[in-house]
Amino acid sequence: MTQIADVMTRGVRTLSPHDSVISAAQAMEEMDVGVIPVCDGDHLVGMVTDRDIVLRAVAHNRANDQTPLSHVMTAEPCWCYEDQSVDDVIEAMREAQLRRMPVVDRTQQLVGIVSLGDLAVKADEGKAGEALEQISEPAAPARPAPQTTR
Repeated sequence: MTQIADVMTRGVRTLSPHDSVISAAQAMEEMDVGVIPVCDGDHLVGMVTDRDIVLRAVAHNRANDQTPLSHVMTAEPCWCYEDQSVDDVIEAMREAQLRRMPVVDRTQQLVGIVSLGDLAVKADEGKAGEALEQISEPAAPARPAPQTTR
């Protein structure tokens, strides 16, 4: 049974909840990534994505050095243990519709991140592909009802 520790990416860069939205955007650009774990020390407290920055900062005119990540990050993110099986984590990612999941050890310290790409390349391409297909199923957009004029 393959464990997540065998396929995950280690040495993940993290940011603090006190770091700014601008710092996160710059780090994402520098590393060419769309998600960064947010940690208080080594303890995972959230995840910030490029989408979080756009929807929770830019769209509300809060994309500046004064807005901390704690205001835009996804708090209490889904995560997995490094000793969990690949199959269990793929199922959890499918259920939560996640393409990336932070990985912690049994003391709740962040030790890495696993993506569907990691799973496809290093584990089971077929299962990762099935998960991606289900995760990528389009949802109906939440749009306001059209305004009618009289």
